[in-house]
Amino acid sequence: MNIKICQIFFTFLLGPIFYFSNPLDGYTLFTPNPPNGSLAASTYLINNNSEIINQWLHPSKPASMAYLMKDSTLIYPCLINNPQMNLAGAGGRIIKYNWEGTILWDYVWSSHDFLQHHDIEPLPNGNILLLSNERKSYQDAIEKGRLNIEGEIWPDMIVEIEPQGLNGGRIVWEWHFWDHLVQDVDSTKSNYGIIAENPGKLNINIGSVRGFDPGGNYSGDWMHANSIHYNQKYDQIIISCRNTNEFYIIDHSTSTFEASGSTGGNSGKGGDFLYRWGNPQNYDRGDSTDMVTIAQHSVNWVNEGFPGENNIIIYNNNYMPSNPEHINRSSILEINPPIDSNFNYIIENEEPYGPETTEWYYDGGNEFEFLSQAQGGVFRLSNGNTLITSYGDPNIIEVDTYGNILWSLNFNNTLIHRAQKYDNDYLQSEIYGDINDDNQINIIDILILVNYILVSEDSLTNGDLNDDQFINITDILILINLIIS
Repeated sequence: MNIKICQIFFTFLLGPIFYFSNPLDGYTLFTPNPPNGSLAASTYLINNNSEIINQWLHPSKPASMAYLMKDSTLIYPCLINNPQMNLAGAGGRIIKYNWEGTILWDYVWSSHDFLQHHDIEPLPNGNILLLSNERKSYQDAIEKGRLNIEGEIWPDMIVEIEPQGLNGGRIVWEWHFWDHLVQDVDSTKSNYGIIAENPGKLNINIGSVRGFDPGGNYSGDWMHANSIHYNQKYDQIIISCRNTNEFYIIDHSTSTFEASGSTGGNSGKGGDFLYRWGNPQNYDRGDSTDMVTIAQHSVNWVNEGFPGENNIIIYNNNYMPSNPEHINRSSILEINPPIDSNFNYIIENEEPYGPETTEWYYDGGNEFEFLSQAQGGVFRLSNGNTLITSYGDPNIIEVDTYGNILWSLNFNNTLIHRAQKYDNDYLQSEIYGDINDDNQINIIDILILVNYILVSEDSLTNGDLNDDQFINITDILILINLIIS
């Protein structure tokens, strides 16, 4: 009772403060989807007055959104020409630019057997996590115990790439949904088990394979993962899957071998799910009335030091064409997963993963009703506000704790997949390529690099311009291009 009284008091006392709060003083990054028939796209960095701070030009449309790094470089996943796997959100190409727009790294993850799609996640060590499909045959699916299928099936996987040179990359870690499947229809198969007793695995018989894409080409898109995020504190990865209407957390501390099994890593569970939420009927610990997330996107942890740190925030699209009663409005959900001091997620016998309630909820109220049938994004900001991208009008809004819209942007009525906002001191002050820190890049910086490569035994912290962990002729060529441009 006393707790309730305190809550009421502080709500009354602090409410006006939040109501008259201001938008974050920072910079918003977004990439409008180009008009039909056009491939070229641009990423914009703007201030709160919608003034363009910087603009990057791209040869192809975005797979999802770009990432601005502290060193002012930009990492951009985009559509490759003529991908051999057809699905919404197709990518296949990742480009890294400097502030001036010069390409520093241009990497392709696309073939007959796999395709990067939707999201990527830059890691603190300079590596990049890629969301990717992988092609599995009809027979592969049957052998895993799949019942309802007419052709190929394309499960998702995660690949960690170490960038090398201008176009290269080394696979340093990978994880596959295909390694963590369970079924209860054929006891002769190795993945047979009771679904409810295996919440760490995915029932291969949930959901449908999409069949054909809008162009009439066969698509084996099954789970349709659409966002990925990394938590450095936990060394865990979170993945949102639109078609299963839930998200999953896995252990990144594993080796690739451990990630393929059910032992190893900090969790001791290998690559099995550590946590899942949104649709407990997928693991037989609920039914359709327990489904909370529908076609969700942009699942991510709230950053350390931000209000609600390490909570999970979700853009819940709430779009299901087969069930029109759900076509209402999208919403934002913030949850606090049940986790112990060792970062293990708590689940009770025969019960689904909690929580049953949200920490924060927003659906626009009477001020802004929004519905995104696809895409959409949400990120908590350092001041406690929340940035929401609706794949509709207006595209981007910033709201405070009480849902008051403090800032909005409608970019020429153009669809925007997701946007991010950074504090005004986010970027490092040094100029990219300024080796001697004299606030300019010129021939002297080249000479310093050459001298370092030839004779110096000292360290040079800002000479590795392509982040490949080496200072060599490639960095000199990048610097020359910077000066010329």
